[in-house]
Amino acid sequence: MVDTEVHLWKFHKELSAGIVSLVLLAVLARAKQPMYGYQIAKQLDETGEGVLSGKQSALYPVLRSLSAAGLLISQVEPSVSGPPRRYYRITTLGRRVLDEWTYAWTTTRDFVNTVLEES
Repeated sequence: MVDTEVHLWKFHKELSAGIVSLVLLAVLARAKQPMYGYQIAKQLDETGEGVLSGKQSALYPVLRSLSAAGLLISQVEPSVSGPPRRYYRITTLGRRVLDEWTYAWTTTRDFVNTVLEES
């Protein structure tokens, strides 16, 4: 018998790569003020029903990558309760990219749902 857990793990890994970038941009687009990594992770845990649970450390490289691409800007500020925190804010380019990615996600999701419903 084939171990389906291995296939499920691989599927989740491949699927989550782009989704993490999309949801990070979406969270920061809705934020009224800049957010630091732990705040973002906590919000995703509360909203995502555990989809990204245990993957907080994976958010930081994606945040850095989005910043390097000009989709986010960040600023380090001192913290009274520990080390300095890096706060992130979405840029105008980031908002435009979010719109494009949202459209791509929606059309892809609808296509996949249609195919799955026909199965």
